[in-house]
Amino acid sequence: MSLEGSLSRRRCLGGAVTAGALTVLSLPQAARAGAQIEEPLIDSVRTALSSAVHNKAPPVPEFSNTEARLAYLRWLGEMSERLKKKIADWPTRKEFLQTVWYESKRSGLDVSLVLGLVQVESNFRKFAVSSAGARGYMQVMPFWTRVIGDSDPAKLFHMQTNLRFGCVILRHYLDRENGDLYMTLGRYNGSRGKAPYPNAVFANQRLWAYDDKARERERDRSAA
Repeated sequence: MSLEGSLSRRRCLGGAVTAGALTVLSLPQAARAGAQIEEPLIDSVRTALSSAVHNKAPPVPEFSNTEARLAYLRWLGEMSERLKKKIADWPTRKEFLQTVWYESKRSGLDVSLVLGLVQVESNFRKFAVSSAGARGYMQVMPFWTRVIGDSDPAKLFHMQTNLRFGCVILRHYLDRENGDLYMTLGRYNGSRGKAPYPNAVFANQRLWAYDDKARERERDRSAA
């Protein structure tokens, strides 16, 4: 199943990244992890979330044509350069980006939004733990493994498991908030209705925005 395509059905921030904005990536940033709040789930929702989490499909991108694959590889190369100061090891960096791309697309989320959230939540630290006990890249609360997982919170330190849970939970909150990203992010962080956390994610999202068509036009101008 191809995971490419537009995510225009949801409101996601984008925009080109300036060279000046990229320098922010090199500055020390503290994680601002909060805590998702456990809420009762109706059986149908619980079943759907559990099914989404337990799908064992590997995060291997599939493409319907060569151009889509090349566009992905250009994105991977650009994101790898931006992420180098956060994750120095190339194989780990590649696996992380490939996985976050796959899990974001799988959940119908903008990849730049998820990367911005990861930066705010954990600053790309795999083994980050918040004061509330949230774990890993996307700071997932352990209760989720009991509600929709296999009750093993240690697995939240596994890269794909953490990103899978985080994206599925974020998608769940986005649906509950009828596509309102501001309220969705507040719910994810346990600070619903308060501005600092959503604003921080939106600011960091801009650092990970990527417009392949704009980059292609730049390359054409340079070659002319």
